[in-house]
Order: sequence, then structure tokens, then C-alpha cells
Amino acid sequence: MNAVLPRFLKLTYRKEPLISVLMTMGVMDALIGGLNDSWSLFAFGLGTTGIALAFKLWRFQQRHSLPEEPVVQHYLPSRSSSPPLPMLSVSKKKPPL
Repeated sequence: MNAVLPRFLKLTYRKEPLISVLMTMGVMDALIGGLNDSWSLFAFGLGTTGIALAFKLWRFQQRHSLPEEPVVQHYLPSRSSSPPLPMLSVSKKKPPL
């Protein structure tokens, strides 16, 4: 079996689970209805698949219509709120033995 197809399906189901479930349900209904000469099930499957595709296109257009502004995240403040610590100096005296 091709290793690319399962990876593609996993990514698709994780990104948009509702659309993926509707697409799978519609395709399976259309397949079962077409093979069993049940035209109402076939039409329902095609309609479900069409609605899922329309919903996916609508979401895709919404996602790309928003202007992307760079978000700047500052993890640390520009200035410290506490006073600076004094400088440490090494004493020149030798400690008593």
C-alpha cells in the first residue's frame, strides 16, 4: 500500500475533522446508492459531499481574506521593574588562617 495516502488522510482528518467526516459519509452513501440502484441514497450522498466541499471552500476563503499582521511577542519586558543589583568586587585581603 502506498505510504503517502495514509499520511495524507491523517493530516486531512486532523486539520478539518467535520469536513472530512461529511466527505467520507457522502462518498460512501453515493457509492452504496449507486451500486444498489438506490437513487435517493445516491443523491443524498452527492448532496452531502457537495455541501462539505462548499463548506470547505467557504472556510478556505475566510482564512485567506483576513489581513495577516505580524504578531510581536515579548517574552521579557523592555526594562526590569526591580532596581539593579550592586556590582560584586573581590576583596584584596587574605582570609585569616
